[in-house]
Amino acid sequence: MEQARVTMEVGSDGVAIITFSNPPVNALALAVFDGLKEKFSEAMRRNDVKAIVVTGNGGRFSGGFDINVFEMVHKTGDISILPDASVDIFTNVIEDGKKPTVAAMEGLALGGGLELALVCHARIAAPRTQLGLPELTLGVIPGSGGTQRLPRLIGLPKALEIMLSSKPITSEEGKKLGLVDAVVPSDELLKVSRQWALDIAGRRKPWVRSLHRTDKLGSLPEVHDIINTARQQAKQTAKNMPQHQACLDVIEEGLVHGGYHGLLKESKVFRELVSTDTSKGLVHAFFAQRATTKVPNVSDIGLKPRSIKKVAVIGGGLMGSGIATALVLGDIYVILKEINSEYLLKGIKAIEANVRGLVSKRKLAQDKAEKALLKLKGVLDYAEFSDVDMVIEAVIENISLKQQIFGDIEKACPPHCILASNTSTIDLNIVGAKTKSQDRIVGAHFFSPAHVMPLLEIIRTEKTSPQVILDLMTVGKAIKKVPVVVGNCTGFAVNRTFFPYSQSAHLLVNLGVDLFRIDQLICNFGLPMGPFQLQDLAGYGVAVATTKEFSMSFPDRTFESPLVKLLIKNGRNGKSNGKGYYIYEKGSKPKPDPSVLPIVEESRRVTNIMPGGKPISVTDEEIVEMILFPVVNEACRVLDEGVVVRASDLDTASVLGMSFPSYRGGIIFWADTIGANRVYRSLQRWCEVYGDFFKPSRFLEERATRGIPLSAPASTSSGARPRL
Repeated sequence: MEQARVTMEVGSDGVAIITFSNPPVNALALAVFDGLKEKFSEAMRRNDVKAIVVTGNGGRFSGGFDINVFEMVHKTGDISILPDASVDIFTNVIEDGKKPTVAAMEGLALGGGLELALVCHARIAAPRTQLGLPELTLGVIPGSGGTQRLPRLIGLPKALEIMLSSKPITSEEGKKLGLVDAVVPSDELLKVSRQWALDIAGRRKPWVRSLHRTDKLGSLPEVHDIINTARQQAKQTAKNMPQHQACLDVIEEGLVHGGYHGLLKESKVFRELVSTDTSKGLVHAFFAQRATTKVPNVSDIGLKPRSIKKVAVIGGGLMGSGIATALVLGDIYVILKEINSEYLLKGIKAIEANVRGLVSKRKLAQDKAEKALLKLKGVLDYAEFSDVDMVIEAVIENISLKQQIFGDIEKACPPHCILASNTSTIDLNIVGAKTKSQDRIVGAHFFSPAHVMPLLEIIRTEKTSPQVILDLMTVGKAIKKVPVVVGNCTGFAVNRTFFPYSQSAHLLVNLGVDLFRIDQLICNFGLPMGPFQLQDLAGYGVAVATTKEFSMSFPDRTFESPLVKLLIKNGRNGKSNGKGYYIYEKGSKPKPDPSVLPIVEESRRVTNIMPGGKPISVTDEEIVEMILFPVVNEACRVLDEGVVVRASDLDTASVLGMSFPSYRGGIIFWADTIGANRVYRSLQRWCEVYGDFFKPSRFLEERATRGIPLSAPASTSSGARPRL
């Protein structure tokens, strides 16, 4: 792999071109900072240098600070590894240097890359260059002057929006805001930048030090108002995350006491934030997601993905229409099959509504929406399946129906066609039991709503060919999903791991705990909604079907609550008919429905598990743990059986599939921060009082008693045969 390096070339015009290289995105590694300091210091000393242009190699300026350094700090606890670039190099050497510097930006200028550009005296960019400060997504704040210079260049409101949302803007927008001085074609980028640098040196263009500007900041009362409003918004959108409030503190410090004061506070706070659990969790989640592309016996055996141009989706309900939406948006031609014209029309309208919804939210351009919908065709039979590259079955969780469909598509489709099922719980060997082409059968499990949720769980049976897995991974990336390859079992990785989640919530309710309290506490922990609101959203039919599957596969640890069936008997089906645990009215947030409480009481009478007939007394912390520790326990079984390649895949799947808070790193990472021993002891205690639902797994017991992290690779002595 090519080493990080910084080079300097001085032209006959007296302009030094300093180029840094660290493929693939020119990350600012420690060696790059050292090289920049050395070359800039040399350029400032040399008499033949009048001005400087700094640029990145290979068509990219920089993707930002090297995140591997954060990981090193987290592993070693040594904060001194972090470079002191903000004042030492960026301010003292470049911004306050006696010769002007121009940044020539192309491709990416993100995070530390943009901060390097901000200290320059002008910024020239190629078209559609991405500019942004996404540091908050890693639990930190911009640490090389971004909090101080961006507001001074483009004004406080827009600077706050860019930093707090972590979303990049284009160089064209940057030009309108005053962040970019000129947008020029790529082939003219260096030529224009050189001349611009010479013009600054010759005083033909202004020599602007960003840190000294105040003309776009407004009065101090205005500054305080804007920051206070941003604080209130951040409390709503980023609860449990300290970096947003810290970022606002640092910005305010600089605007009240001056840019240099702001830089010093920024550097101090940045170092404090790097060591927080939030940063550790987010950095782990970042690397875990990237690791999912490495799949043994798939990504490492020299295979090349085949082109998937046409996909048939069977079933136009909630899941099928969502999957079809994701595919057409990914430029893939879709045949949608339904059993009658009424259902087909409903499915097509749902896809159109999904696409138009993205347009109305400004997440999709109108012309792209129209182009996507042209790639959709509805059918009522298999006549057009003769040339499809893949079929995704997305009908209800009914085994005989799925088996019938797989028998039909095997006959109707070409011999290379991938036969995929979107089943969420049923073992794929059962789904494809009557199919001869076992090597082409694969699970393509999307999460609802399928065109929005980022996870694609790819289920591999013992017979699925590596080529099919690779092809589906490639489709996943094309439709902007994160594919995670998992082994075959009831519920696969995500639903299998999380099946105790709603069951433990139901167990607690039947023990006398208020269901609305449970939902609120789970939201406070960081999930977008609690288990009961989630059940309302999915519909009660899903809860009944999945509980049936899990009780058949894992009867020793399934709690069958009568509550859902009682709700259905009372004419409720959650959000779909507006009657659930909550009241759903258009234009307002769901409100707890007091009329559900007599049904809850009836459930408690039927189960009769409250000790002495009285509700149990539990703390808020115990409630969260009694719901999530059983999930950790099942995750341990998933690891033990080799259902996932690595523990971090389960972390990624929990974050992207179940909306487990990313700042907690994922279900296994979070459990390791608490400690396996505490999880084990708690489960053991509850098992003695409330029964085998809480019984600790062998894997958890072994890890807890031997002091081994849950994330450590499974030992080869495991009794279970790996499913991957």
